[in-house]
Amino acid sequence: MICRNLSAHRPPVGGHFCWTAGKFLRAVAPLVFLCIHIKKGVPVNKNKKTVPMIMERKFSSKKIVALTAYDYSFARLLDTSDLDIILVGDSLAMVSLGLETTLPVTMEEMIIHTRAVNRGCHNALLVADMPFMSYQVSDEQAITNAGRFIQEAGAQAVKLEGGARMAGRIQALTNAEIPVMGHIGLTPQSVNKLGGYRVQGKNYKDARKIKQDARKIQEAGVFAIVLEGIPDDLAGEITQDIKVPTIGIGAGVQCDGQILVLHDLLGLGMDSSPKFVKQYACLGDKVKKAVSSYIQEVRDETFPDEEHSYKSKTHNLKSVSDAPQQ
Repeated sequence: MICRNLSAHRPPVGGHFCWTAGKFLRAVAPLVFLCIHIKKGVPVNKNKKTVPMIMERKFSSKKIVALTAYDYSFARLLDTSDLDIILVGDSLAMVSLGLETTLPVTMEEMIIHTRAVNRGCHNALLVADMPFMSYQVSDEQAITNAGRFIQEAGAQAVKLEGGARMAGRIQALTNAEIPVMGHIGLTPQSVNKLGGYRVQGKNYKDARKIKQDARKIQEAGVFAIVLEGIPDDLAGEITQDIKVPTIGIGAGVQCDGQILVLHDLLGLGMDSSPKFVKQYACLGDKVKKAVSSYIQEVRDETFPDEEHSYKSKTHNLKSVSDAPQQ
């Protein structure tokens, strides 16, 4: 029986070449199709920053540069630069929505803004902030919400606040193949617990805890850590101690990179800025001046002028309206 089954698959006499060629074509056809598919597929953007690229910068002299963005227009402008990371921060609660803290912003609001930024972000790594109470309850809640940022909004990674107490949560997310950026030191979502936005790690006990937090979340799998509102010497020690990049905001120059809120950098904020903010432009004043000029010209009837008005090429409006009906 076995011999008969084997002989049934033996090529006919004189047809060995055709039989062998047929087997070869069947074997290579999927590979040929794959090569054609890749060649005709969507071109790879060689300028697009990725999580591994950001991690490699730990061992480079080139600093990581990051900014926040909350809408398509600014994201598109930022993406024309050599920016490494665009963060859709929960700071949009205060900057864009006019809220007093970051705590009230919702998942739905963060998803909408991340989608908008994603449409304008083609080169920088896009990271989305997980808002307050979107990850604190359970691993399942965190994975579900982080997954929404990746699937629905187009983010490449998420950021969440917390040190050692969040290590297990971070590990659950990284086990689900979701890249996580950590955030320790001054954590704005803990504003009520901290009693305000105060510099952290100024005494030995607090500094030691922040260093331990950095080690714990590194072990949990973060690809980078935001250090906010801590002394520059402490940030330097942490940067030297861990093997993933540190990104400072109010943490001195020794970090592997820096991040600022875009509106602070551009001078668009209506309130006073923290000490660590450097304004590279005063666009708020320019906006006020431009709007005042517009108001004045409209009321003076100097806008719109000839340059900004349309004219009929063949007939004036009266001749058109008086023309006999056909």
